[in-house]
Amino acid sequence: MVLREYPRVFLVDLKVSADKSIKVILDGDEEVNIKDCINISRAIEVSLDRDEEDFSLEVASAGVGSPLKLARQYYKNLGRKMEVISTNGLKFEGVLTNVKEDSIALQWKQREPKPIGKGKVTVTKNKTLMFDEISQTKVMTKF
Repeated sequence: MVLREYPRVFLVDLKVSADKSIKVILDGDEEVNIKDCINISRAIEVSLDRDEEDFSLEVASAGVGSPLKLARQYYKNLGRKMEVISTNGLKFEGVLTNVKEDSIALQWKQREPKPIGKGKVTVTKNKTLMFDEISQTKVMTKF
């Protein structure tokens, strides 16, 4: 496979449509640059025969606003602010503080009423979500 030559780059999504357009979405343990996309695109094209089938090929990296689809994508985003929607529809926004094999941890600050007296106090909240509890996760570009 082409990606064996690029161990830090991995396949996130592959779509082949009825009109023979192929879309390959990549991500990496670090950044995926344009040179990576060009080299992988060329390697894929060499393995396909245009004389046999006409096709279009697009190779791109997952954008910052793209939903995370694989557990491997979370590791490079440690310390970044995330928007996570759980399978039961709850939305969490916080900094990704930990990634384990089966879960992630988020942390955020929020204002809550004081336990005694009037006014509010800022508290730190933590939430651990299992991967099977996550419907969608996006890296937030603005804090």
